[in-house]
Amino acid sequence: VDRRQRQMCIRDRLTRDWLAIERTKLANERTFLAYFRTFVVFLGTGLTVLKIEFFSELKTFGIALLIMSPIILIVGVIRLIRVKQTIRKHYKI
Repeated sequence: VDRRQRQMCIRDRLTRDWLAIERTKLANERTFLAYFRTFVVFLGTGLTVLKIEFFSELKTFGIALLIMSPIILIVGVIRLIRVKQTIRKHYKI
């Protein structure tokens, strides 16, 4: 009985660890999607500000948004890759 209980405990621990790893992976992907959404919003707002004459006094703001948008995307991609590597290294996947 004692051996069987230990085996069940080990199996439960493995399941919990696997679920924790999956939650971490999903959180990493959600974070990347937040970066991507921000990139799209900055890009769209910047283009809108530059194209609509009503916002002519905000052209500098539009240009700043267009410059910042790819930087945000690059930061998001780099972070996604680094966290994936850390997960693989730490959990030996």
